[in-house]
Amino acid sequence: MKKLTKEELQSLQKSIKDYNAIKLKLAETVLHQQAIMGEIGMLKSQFLQQEKVLMDKYGKDSSINTQTGEVTKIKK
Repeated sequence: MKKLTKEELQSLQKSIKDYNAIKLKLAETVLHQQAIMGEIGMLKSQFLQQEKVLMDKYGKDSSINTQTGEVTKIKK
């Protein structure tokens, strides 16, 4: 029966270990991305709710300067 040399076996085992480590990193990255996408969705929903409240209060034809808080009417 033929057998790999010690060096060949070690090299093969290292390659498999490195490959599996990279796959794990990729999986962790995908899970992290999904968590971030969930946060983005939640923040977008909060923003849209806040925007609706402000539009109801100041009118849909208003523009808000987000630096100063100044509200002006948009001229058509």
